[in-house]
Amino acid sequence: REKQLELTLDALISQVADLKNSLVSFIYKLENEYDRLTWPSVLDSFALLSGQLNTLNKVLKHEKTPLLRNQVIIPLVLSPDRDEEIMRQTEGRVPVFSHEVVPDHLRTKPDPEVEEQEKQLITDAARISPDVAQKQIQSLNKMCSNLLEKISKEERESESGGLRQNKQTFNPADTNALVAAVAFGKGLSNRRPPGSGGSVQSSQAGAGAIIAGASGMQQVPMSGAPAQQQPMLAGVQMAQAGQPGKMPSGIKTNIKSASMHPYQR
Repeated sequence: REKQLELTLDALISQVADLKNSLVSFIYKLENEYDRLTWPSVLDSFALLSGQLNTLNKVLKHEKTPLLRNQVIIPLVLSPDRDEEIMRQTEGRVPVFSHEVVPDHLRTKPDPEVEEQEKQLITDAARISPDVAQKQIQSLNKMCSNLLEKISKEERESESGGLRQNKQTFNPADTNALVAAVAFGKGLSNRRPPGSGGSVQSSQAGAGAIIAGASGMQQVPMSGAPAQQQPMLAGVQMAQAGQPGKMPSGIKTNIKSASMHPYQR
């Protein structure tokens, strides 16, 4: 029995030492690396502490572990003087082993207030029947499931919203080609549809002929004009030579038809 107790204490001391080192490392991070500390690092530290606490609880609840609450520790020596051995074992936290520190360091039970609250919780839990407890468990699980579903939905919506904002709604190559075509005429063709050039030229030529004829008709009454300025009105001059002062009816018709042309407005 004594051997088993010693093995249990050694295992507990080892587990508590690992837990202490983890706590010291985490506190050091919080005090000295808070400006560059990330949330995943904090979660890793919490996960390590949680795993060490679970291991410690498993050691305490092991079937071969004796009930430590039945062990009574009696201080053999109490002294108000400084004890260097106590200082070394406690890493400088307990300089003396006096009647002031013994009740706190050798306590095997929690504070009376905490013990009373624990008893009250145990009593309340014993009053609940298994059916009521099962219903409460199902209700709590349902609430947790709904909460997780809402959180997942919000995450999906936020991700989809981010994708919509980052989605490109235009083609840069097409935009650059359009700007180059409008500003510099890049990529535009100089060719015209077949038949369009000839019709335009013929229409322009016809319009020029009609305008020239109209301008020549206005020069009919003038005498002594050069012959090259009146090529279209040779017949008119001959008629005037035969009958001065009279204009043939054919000329009148030509003048009327020329004045009615849409290019002579």
